[in-house]
Amino acid sequence: MAGLWRCILAVVMLMCVYLWDSAEAVGGAKSRPRPQRRPPKKPKITPIDQTQPEQDIDIERMLGTWYLLNTASKCSYLVNHGTKVEPTVITIARTATSNETLSVSTKTRHNHQCWEILQVYHLTSVPGRLTLKGSAPEQNIEIVIGDTDYNSYAIMYYQKQGKITMKLYGKSVDNLSEPLLTKFEELAAKQNLQRAYHFPFPTYSHCGDVDRDHVINCVPTC
Repeated sequence: MAGLWRCILAVVMLMCVYLWDSAEAVGGAKSRPRPQRRPPKKPKITPIDQTQPEQDIDIERMLGTWYLLNTASKCSYLVNHGTKVEPTVITIARTATSNETLSVSTKTRHNHQCWEILQVYHLTSVPGRLTLKGSAPEQNIEIVIGDTDYNSYAIMYYQKQGKITMKLYGKSVDNLSEPLLTKFEELAAKQNLQRAYHFPFPTYSHCGDVDRDHVINCVPTC
């Protein structure tokens, strides 16, 4: 009889030891620190996102012909050879098919030939900010009308793949005054850009009518 009680006591002790070890194992698992979640990535801010359009921009007053007077960029070739860049004229108009787009004609010379590029700028929810759509979203060119008086000058920002360029346009080729040039340089310095043209064009021989073979129609795919 005493042997039977000894067996029962031994079994009970083994069960207690087993349950104690299991409780420690479970408790230990619960006490382990949980792996910390990585904080969500902050949205990438590009230079164009930090550039505010002219307040309450009136896009209708931007319509018409504008002459390129100066450019600022980080492109070393453009900075070093800016005076060799051909004069460029853009004409902005409303498209006939949509109130959400602008038709833009760009005329310039290349190899002593006049060329015309036809493009469509898309209006955005932000007045003064436009998009020139590429073949893929990462190829889009974001455009901001940064400063303008509508009658004589307009400073515009162009960004593609995170790289930004500033362009100074005038309603006339004679609108490049010293105060305006100083303003353009100050805005360019804020973007760490260098001015490409160090003096106005000696002559502004812009293109008139362009031969049909020299028209590049980027509507609507470019």
